Amino acid sequence: MTYSHTDAFYIDRAWVSPLGSNVIDVIDPATEAPFAQLAMGSQSDVDRAVAAAKAAFPAWSQTSREERLAVISRILDVYKRRFEEFAQAISTEMGAPISFSRDEQAAVGVSHLEAVIDALKDFTFEETLENGDLLVRGPIGVCGLITPWNWPVNQIVLKVIPALAAGCTMVLKPSELTPISAILYAEVLHEAGVPAGVFNLVHGEGPVVGAALSRHPDVAMMSFTGSTRGGVAVTHDSADLVKRVALELGGKSANLIFADADVDAMVTAGVQMCMGNTGQSCDAPTRMLVERSVYDQAVDVAIKACNAITVGAPDQEGDHIGPLTSQMQFDKVQAMIQMALDEGARLIAGGLGRPEGFDTGYYVRPTVFADIHNDMRIAREEVFGPVLVMIPFDTEEDAIRIANDTPYGLSSYLSSGDPDRIRRVALRLEAGNVNVNGGYIAAGSPFGGYKQSGIGREGGELGLEEFLEAKAISVY
Repeated sequence: MTYSHTDAFYIDRAWVSPLGSNVIDVIDPATEAPFAQLAMGSQSDVDRAVAAAKAAFPAWSQTSREERLAVISRILDVYKRRFEEFAQAISTEMGAPISFSRDEQAAVGVSHLEAVIDALKDFTFEETLENGDLLVRGPIGVCGLITPWNWPVNQIVLKVIPALAAGCTMVLKPSELTPISAILYAEVLHEAGVPAGVFNLVHGEGPVVGAALSRHPDVAMMSFTGSTRGGVAVTHDSADLVKRVALELGGKSANLIFADADVDAMVTAGVQMCMGNTGQSCDAPTRMLVERSVYDQAVDVAIKACNAITVGAPDQEGDHIGPLTSQMQFDKVQAMIQMALDEGARLIAGGLGRPEGFDTGYYVRPTVFADIHNDMRIAREEVFGPVLVMIPFDTEEDAIRIANDTPYGLSSYLSSGDPDRIRRVALRLEAGNVNVNGGYIAAGSPFGGYKQSGIGREGGELGLEEFLEAKAISVY
């Protein structure tokens, strides 16, 4: 399949030629072969896109709630009609199995957008305080949006749509590894009638285009999703201008399983959630903490659950995992598995190398390590691949201590048959989300982390607030 507009940027409601000549290959992770060439942007391209966004801001910022709702509703309609194109593109560019791409990767483009519509309908932009003053919330200005490769549409929607809803204009820099879904989304916004300059798209590398956005004096806010290292770079680049920075970063999420839980079901679910999306999710439950009295049982279940996970090609229908997204990610995961072995971790499933039958493509073996100590590097560093570590604990206090003993705090998972314990432990976990007994937070709930997992929240009302400034007006 050929894709259009890979040689252009979307600026001021037109596809325009880059001001430079740099291009890169876009690689199919299943074949390791290029399937498209992508134009890469420069400082000059960013300047042109930001100028368009700045010019569009006065008019778009003054549109009514109803006008914005109408535009966003049209975006939803166009996206639904082109849904299969997104599913196929994500499957090709990041290696997501086509069933997973439809059911999860492309599907969140609908659920998150609907949640923003719900939040916008009920959002209070103006209110009178008890002291009589008027509190007004208005759009912050031009926003720079940087999105990752692992959930490409998910993150585009969670930034672009709230920014639109708030009355902001924007420049999007998607990951150069997964640019096709971003190009398709620009086409959707164009067809839905988003006015000129309100949304702009420039491809490029983080140290070039991302840094240019972060340092640009006319960009009021940066919203970044990616690695903690990348988030630090965006923050540094934005600091001199004291611009707002919203970050959704890495994680090493704990999955606490108590003896009074349905151990077999929750361990199986925990393994599957860790391995889903080939482990390339920032909130994946990669540290499984199990009460010692049922730990041996949990290890046996984890072995069976991991060995039951199949690896398959992205175009193959069914419930399996695909390749990692890039050679760099493949090399990193292999190095992390080797590091765990060198640390003395007990390998109980998977291991180094590709799965049997896969000589080409960035495929890896679903892997589980047992008898891990939380001070091992494999328990502290984000792998971003299908690698799970299992850690025993003795008491509730012990579980909470181990869970919170991490530089991250994006998400957590908790299984117990005792509602009082669930509430007690959930309130003490230092994480932005707590998913209970196999459940997962719904679209519209805020998503984001404590500590080095980020600043701010995405989704629903809090996600909308990220793009707003508050103004107090005295009694008049």
